[in-house]
Amino acid sequence: MKFLMVPGGWQGGWVFDQVAAELRRAGHRVEAVTLAGLEPDGPADADRPPNLDDHIAQVAGIIDGGDGEPVALCGHSYAGMVIAGVADRLGDRIGERLAQLVFIDAYVPDDGDSCWSLTSDTFRELFLAGARADGRWVAVPEGLDPRARPHPLASFVQSVRLSGRPWRGPGRTYISGGAWPGSPFVTLTERLRADPGWRVHEIPVGHNIARRDPHRLAAVLGAPAPDAA
Repeated sequence: MKFLMVPGGWQGGWVFDQVAAELRRAGHRVEAVTLAGLEPDGPADADRPPNLDDHIAQVAGIIDGGDGEPVALCGHSYAGMVIAGVADRLGDRIGERLAQLVFIDAYVPDDGDSCWSLTSDTFRELFLAGARADGRWVAVPEGLDPRARPHPLASFVQSVRLSGRPWRGPGRTYISGGAWPGSPFVTLTERLRADPGWRVHEIPVGHNIARRDPHRLAAVLGAPAPDAA
């Protein structure tokens, strides 16, 4: 299986290093993306922060520029917005390009939703406080890895535009980090458990599953998925 992994807010592709290593040892291919604006050396243009559309276009471009093998497209947290937009953008090609969509303690939007509209008050307050300095970039919250970088506020507040058609072709998996304090995903997880179109797993270690339990995350990702509906 070929995996394309997209990190959540403030983080780069490095967050998946341990997960990717385990998947590669099992014979899988893995590419972890660092979204525009989150580069280790800082954004290319600090005065023009990327928005959600830019991140969707970046990941869609990686898929379109690949070797044509369908990928398991995985997104953590904010990146649920990104991978949903990518899946929609692929349209009738979705079955050819995506083998699975995997949301890792992530937002699962409908048309018109944004990270801002779907998140909890805890995170809205964090976004506002973090962007107070310049109104463009959300400062790195305390306790994150030193490699984390300020996140473009525009990508958190922009609404995603989806066609409204059901995602056809790939299997859909949701991996929950459990009911950690301030989680915006508890109700979503229970709703998806009742939906036969999804398979739901729980790794109850909190939000940052890739850092806290890379072994179990790799095991869930590497397990054979049922045929797509």
